[in-house]
Amino acid sequence: MKIKLAPLFKDQKREILSYLENFDHLGTLIGEGGRNKIKLFELDRKTINIKSFKIPNTLNQIIYKYFRKSKAERSFIYAQFLISKNIGTPAPIAYAENKLSLTFRESYYISEHLDYDLTFRELVTNPEFPQWEEILRAFTRFTFLLHENQIEFLDHSPGNTLIQIKENNYQFFLVDLNRMNFRELNFSERMKNFSRLTPKKEMIQIMSSEYAGLLNRPEEEVFEKMWFYTNKFQESHLRKKRLKKKLKL
Repeated sequence: MKIKLAPLFKDQKREILSYLENFDHLGTLIGEGGRNKIKLFELDRKTINIKSFKIPNTLNQIIYKYFRKSKAERSFIYAQFLISKNIGTPAPIAYAENKLSLTFRESYYISEHLDYDLTFRELVTNPEFPQWEEILRAFTRFTFLLHENQIEFLDHSPGNTLIQIKENNYQFFLVDLNRMNFRELNFSERMKNFSRLTPKKEMIQIMSSEYAGLLNRPEEEVFEKMWFYTNKFQESHLRKKRLKKKLKL
């Protein structure tokens, strides 16, 4: 198994490898463990998070073997880049890949486990959450910072931003990092990047209001474009759900 570690964790290589080799039998599972599995382990008095990516289909096994970086390697590289830009994400520790002679099998991304107070999803489901609007506006400023640093987080969705609250200070940390583009974003691309976050119009109104001030654009223009892409995504999402139901019948 190939493994690459961040410099601070090179002395823990043997222990990390033992966790990977016994991943199915050790550790504490987070969530239901569907497509990918995330487990917690203890490493030198720290809790670490190991994400096991499922074995790709036959075509992707060949692609990841010869032509493209794995999801685990991309997560590791992107985490390092985010930290270099002072953008929050759990500290990267390592990534590992199990490649056979002709194909690609399992891959793992290892990071420090981060305690947090909520994710963006709680803002969607609970508008009575304390400091709800303040957190939402701070999140919008965080997204603006991503865009200004030419970062397009393609999985900018409700569960992929962890939020810590310290008095009236809010800190945001991205997870599920393997899909990102790094390029200058035009106005439409920036607005589209909000489309997966919430179907609630009142949230879009607040985020567009905050973003308009940061971008120095008319608030109505920002709202209309952000709401357009949100509706477009929701319609597509509903179509896919209806199709899945039909296929199950």
